[in-house]
Amino acid sequence: MEVYRTDIAVVGAGSAGLSAAYQAAGAGAKVLVIDENRLPGGQLFKQIHKFFGSRAHRAGTRGYMIGRELLENVTASGAEVWLDSLVYGMQKDLSLGVIRNGKHIVVKADAVIVAAGAKENYMAFPGSTLPGVMGAGAAQTMINVNRVLPGERVLMLGSGNVGLIVSYQLMQAGAEVVALVEGAPKIGGYGVHAGKIRRAGVPIYLSHTIKSVTGNGRVEKVEIVGVDARWQQIPGTEKTFEADTVCLAVGLNPMTELLWMSGCEFCFIPAFGGHVPLHDASMETTVKGLYVAGDVTGVEEASSAMEEGNLAGIGAARALGFLSEEEAKRKLAETAERLRTLRSGMFGEGRRKAKEQQLEAMEQYRAGTAESMI
Repeated sequence: MEVYRTDIAVVGAGSAGLSAAYQAAGAGAKVLVIDENRLPGGQLFKQIHKFFGSRAHRAGTRGYMIGRELLENVTASGAEVWLDSLVYGMQKDLSLGVIRNGKHIVVKADAVIVAAGAKENYMAFPGSTLPGVMGAGAAQTMINVNRVLPGERVLMLGSGNVGLIVSYQLMQAGAEVVALVEGAPKIGGYGVHAGKIRRAGVPIYLSHTIKSVTGNGRVEKVEIVGVDARWQQIPGTEKTFEADTVCLAVGLNPMTELLWMSGCEFCFIPAFGGHVPLHDASMETTVKGLYVAGDVTGVEEASSAMEEGNLAGIGAARALGFLSEEEAKRKLAETAERLRTLRSGMFGEGRRKAKEQQLEAMEQYRAGTAESMI
């Protein structure tokens, strides 16, 4: 059995993982980044829209351009990147089981940063298994990465930022979005995104859901129906659309499987997508040497994921002696302030409170006053 040794192993080459690798390798640590995909960059290379926020968070820059810069920084830092490599397990001692080029490799590291991201939620309804029903993220990958149009007439379910942005990008790619359907009584994403698809003539149906999808071996028709305040279908409110594709943008769920294997503690925060790992301000979990960053800690925006990656990389480098305490404190404080700015304001308030809840639970755990978190 082949064994590979490194100072810090990073699981996931998305925005959080690459940021963590850059910080740690830049401090002088030997860093290995592992990702199961054939290309690094995670969600960034699917994001052709311009980012919001401040100059520090690359406002006005398209996501794929930020991804390119991150990759250049990581390459220049000397970190090693393994692609097409699957991390299938983690032991209590933080050793990782990896399948690469058909071989089994055990990666042993003094610190591990898990930045595995999140996976799309699914929704079951009659006809939901027909070809043509897919996650909105899958459709975004098809058009923005693989340059393949998933369908010509698309119905989008979900009005969060993913549903709104992907709807607009599908239209840019040449598809017709016949409707956007949202079960809640109000749009969940930013008004600027909703405004763009409204101006393009896409009807938005609030307090509606999909009743059924029908077709001969593929999606051909979609029936939607109104729902009341208790999410019960309202008879007589049905509407039918001809469509060949249904995209589901109904939330994301942190990919925490490796973290459960490690034995670290979790808490349940609905705003962050479910069970998320406890961690401190430097992103270290209840397992010494195990750090987390990005959507695996709670689903947020790419800018937040990058800053959490910075925190984790700095924290791990400090713990292993590659950064002085003084320099690490300065870098952590600067990064934490940028994160605070991201989580301020009307749209960030909920995430800020959820993150404070997560950090407080970690403090209680370390003080021995926490009850069972799960």
